[in-house]
Amino acid sequence: MKKTYPESGELERGDRINQLEQAMMRGQIDRRNFMKFAAALGLSAASATAMAQKASAIDANQSALASNLLTQYDYIVCGAGSSGCVVASRLSENPDVKVLLIEAGGSDQVASIQDPGIWFTNLGTEREWGDKSLPQRHLNNRQLSLAMGKAVGGGSSINVMAYVRGHKNDFEYWATEAGDPSWNCQHVLAIYKRIENWQGAPDPCYRGRGGNVWVQPAHNPNPIAPAMMKAAASVGIPSFADHNGAMMEGPGGCSIANTSIKDGRRLNMAAHYLHPVMDRPNLTVLTQAEVQKVTLAGKRATGVEFLWQGKLRKIGAAKEVVLSTGALNSPKLLMLSGIGDEASLKRAGIRAVHHLPGVGQNFMDHILLGGCIWEYNTPQAPRNNFAEATFFWKSDSRLDTPDLQPFQIEIPYTSEVTGKQFAIPPAAWSIAPGLVRPASRGFVALQSSDPRDRLKIQANFLSEPADMRARVRAVELCREIGNAPEMREFAKREVMPGPLKGKEMENFIRNAAMTYWHQTGTCKMGRDRMAVVDNKLRVRGITGLRVADGSVMPRVTTGNTMAPCMIIGERMAEILKHA
Repeated sequence: MKKTYPESGELERGDRINQLEQAMMRGQIDRRNFMKFAAALGLSAASATAMAQKASAIDANQSALASNLLTQYDYIVCGAGSSGCVVASRLSENPDVKVLLIEAGGSDQVASIQDPGIWFTNLGTEREWGDKSLPQRHLNNRQLSLAMGKAVGGGSSINVMAYVRGHKNDFEYWATEAGDPSWNCQHVLAIYKRIENWQGAPDPCYRGRGGNVWVQPAHNPNPIAPAMMKAAASVGIPSFADHNGAMMEGPGGCSIANTSIKDGRRLNMAAHYLHPVMDRPNLTVLTQAEVQKVTLAGKRATGVEFLWQGKLRKIGAAKEVVLSTGALNSPKLLMLSGIGDEASLKRAGIRAVHHLPGVGQNFMDHILLGGCIWEYNTPQAPRNNFAEATFFWKSDSRLDTPDLQPFQIEIPYTSEVTGKQFAIPPAAWSIAPGLVRPASRGFVALQSSDPRDRLKIQANFLSEPADMRARVRAVELCREIGNAPEMREFAKREVMPGPLKGKEMENFIRNAAMTYWHQTGTCKMGRDRMAVVDNKLRVRGITGLRVADGSVMPRVTTGNTMAPCMIIGERMAEILKHA
């Protein structure tokens, strides 16, 4: 698949400067040649010198810190993903505290992560954990891949770079469940506005400028993207300039997608939060270091055990251990540490230290179908992240919040089944029907006491009849939009699924179902007996241990989860700074 980016001399120059800086940081180019190439790109001597000094300082600092690990840090943050990068960066703003950030994966400074047009080449590699669901009864016994990032940046290093804040009602629900208004929409919106550097049309009510998080509408999108907005309007879905503004307080709409791409390069959460501060002497970042469990003294977390450079090591935490390893690995680490449902732990051969039955329960994920596909009249080269238009809508007007989020994808997007059932032409595009308010819930459990064993993941996809009804409506709506007159310039013919009804439609959905890779909910925040963390993200019943990642969501947000996970990291930092 050939990628196409905007033909702009300035964008190309910015991209080359970015690549040059990364080469310097990786030690692939010496300082003299760096200065030579920087001058050729038009950088002033002062700017180039500052850039080189920063890169050298970061490399020297992290090498020295890793060579002289302390026996104890104030804070240990496990996982350098969309939440963990934020937590570690914010905590290290205080020069009087020492922070250790432990990441199981490797560097994010590789082409498959940095280049938005080849994001999919990370799937099935060492840059994701390789988890799969158990065979799913309601998906014709299919197993689904549940990719979660295993690299600096976590999921934000392998995702499709869509930046979706979530609906107002999501955060109001979180606040109600937590019994804490600090999780409500008003407070979350204030955080978003403070940290964002929004590049779209100014909107002081909803968007911020000058923060550390670069966000922009997809730059110079493929013409098929605005055409879909017109087609959606023709069936009653209004158009918005920004889906993260007023649109996310109402019944839905269609928009060009927000992306975390700058100058043709991915900006993951490490780029926003971690890389700029890795010259701090109080922030140690270890990669290729895999946490095995949290160490406990009674019911107090004292540190972690982790594998690094072929050795099992123990390091203490004077203040807190923060798990930010995601909705699969955070409950796994709790269970490996003896925190979870006592009966389940016993079956895995682990002595229960603290009975907490909600650990691993409440599993949620967004379902994305592959899908609804049309053949191009004239092939169009995909741009940016290949997915530049999306809409939110309700499958049932009685719902309080949109439950559907289809994405237009500028290539054919199929499951392993539908790709074989239908003859898919290479020059084709998709509207992938997405369900973002699932009623179905699953769980995760240990296979054994061995940390090397992956989890048993019973996702229970489409186990609730309401989810199937919503899926049917989503397919119908996507077909209506894709076959609208506004799309005829791009649509030679509909490839799949065609006008299916009843059981045929349901069977198609079961075969087409995949996921958005938005696994969440397995250490949920709340006050009931199945809650794992409280409103301060403290693991209930354990001192000195918190969880800050998508696993704490009581209910998954409406849309892509990277930005809400960033908010969870910001909230964790707020809480710890005021503890």
